[in-house]
Amino acid sequence: MSGTTPSAAAWVAQLEARARAANTPAELAFSIANDSQGLLGFRQAFIMAGNGRQARLLTLSGLALPSEDSPYLIWLRRCWPWVQQRLGSEAGWLASPAAAPVPVREEGEPVAPQAEAAPPEVVDGWAEWWPEGLYALPLKRRDGTVLVWAVFLLEQEPSALHKQALAHLAAQWGYSWEMLGGKPRLSLRQRWRALGRKRHLAWIALLLLCALPVRQSALAPAEIVALDATTIASPLDGVVKTFHVRPSQPVKKGDLLMSLDDTTLGNRLEVATQSVAVADAEWMAASQKAFDNLQSKSELAQLQGRGLEKRAELAAVRAQLDRIDVHAPHDGIAVFGSADDWLGRPVVTGERIMQVANPQSAGVLIHLPVADALVLDEKAPVKLFLTVKPLSPLRATVVETSYQSSLSPDNVSSYRLRATLDEGQSLEDARIGLHGTARISGGWVPLIYYVLRRPLATMREWSGW
Repeated sequence: MSGTTPSAAAWVAQLEARARAANTPAELAFSIANDSQGLLGFRQAFIMAGNGRQARLLTLSGLALPSEDSPYLIWLRRCWPWVQQRLGSEAGWLASPAAAPVPVREEGEPVAPQAEAAPPEVVDGWAEWWPEGLYALPLKRRDGTVLVWAVFLLEQEPSALHKQALAHLAAQWGYSWEMLGGKPRLSLRQRWRALGRKRHLAWIALLLLCALPVRQSALAPAEIVALDATTIASPLDGVVKTFHVRPSQPVKKGDLLMSLDDTTLGNRLEVATQSVAVADAEWMAASQKAFDNLQSKSELAQLQGRGLEKRAELAAVRAQLDRIDVHAPHDGIAVFGSADDWLGRPVVTGERIMQVANPQSAGVLIHLPVADALVLDEKAPVKLFLTVKPLSPLRATVVETSYQSSLSPDNVSSYRLRATLDEGQSLEDARIGLHGTARISGGWVPLIYYVLRRPLATMREWSGW
């Protein structure tokens, strides 16, 4: 640097000192893009890392955080691959493509052979945002690998003195960047090639990882139900009048559960009673006339049959009245929805209204969606995470699976699975009616199959392959 003027030498020394004082690559990039103004008098400077379309802007002079969505920066990212291709990997001056399309190195030789004309996007953007040319300076590691590019937008090509100073600074900046941990941004292909012989080990490790056995599993909504429960259905056609128990209320054998409305049956009982009285009166009158009236005597058998028919109808009505009150068949708890949903609602014979469940027979009802179905082994293990206690899962074992899918309460086509709680599980935590999420574990499969099972199934649905 003996040939430089005192002012240039002073600027170089000052820039070197600031480079040594930087604590991070970001601080060094900011110093290069802003503190070099006194040496070069550029219009703008920026630091680019990476190659081609993978390059990214690190620093722009005058801005702390450049806006990534500004029109200028969008154009800069699109323009940089062409600029980098023209420069190669050495420092050089690149004039506006409209004026001098071939870049020139310090020795006066062209950086690259004459190439095709610049894209119109580059020419138009250059004319709008950039001056007559730019001087690009690669900052390299000691092994020659380019770390980043320092680019200065100038009105004219730098003098030989300034190029000499920049070459000296480039060495200092590159060394400082390397010491601060700056690494070149390599593409995936470059990183793969850099592995060398280790690539074979990587392939072997990948194959072993793909063959790693993992257990299939699926998540599905579930609820606690009673596996030993008696269905309470409507004993006859009618209207629900009242419930004598509350949902989930413990009941004893013989306790009154519900009653149907007796208005219609009461009216029928009254009519049937009157019909029996009329039939008896007709038979009595005919029997009195039968002593002296042969015709009345012949009607006795018919009237007697009619009386028996009316008595049978009366007995049937009374039997129905005896059935409007429904009693608990055994001890348990009453399982049904809100009573308000049933009061005043017409029901038919055999329609399910509630269940009387044995609380000691709590199990798990799982609705496994068809899309998540998997091959289940006999007695597949299940973990149930209840909504009220998500950190204390219950263990269960599948004992029953449905052959055909049906709609779940969420209107999702699902298979119904029933599971029994394993021994040692607290029945106090498994209260009938609680909901949660069940994780069903299936068989062991390779990891590659576990990862690709759903994508392959989706692809087959769309392609038919």
